[in-house]
Amino acid sequence: MKEQIFTLDESQIDFLQSCKKYGFKDASEVVRRAIKLLELALESEQLEESAALYAEIYEEDAELQKLAELGLEEWPNE
Repeated sequence: MKEQIFTLDESQIDFLQSCKKYGFKDASEVVRRAIKLLELALESEQLEESAALYAEIYEEDAELQKLAELGLEEWPNE
């Protein structure tokens, strides 16, 4: 693994120093997990924004709605 240097405030350092009481092996494990959780949260946020945009487009496009309805009518019969 590669190393990286970060600047943290005192409360963050205190938290990392007490990581074992939360079941973590060391501070690096805490940081890796926090980064992974942030990555997942950001990906989820992007998906939600994308879904909202598609829903808005769908709501405004009657032709797209009709096409979707036609697809649903034929879907289970294939």
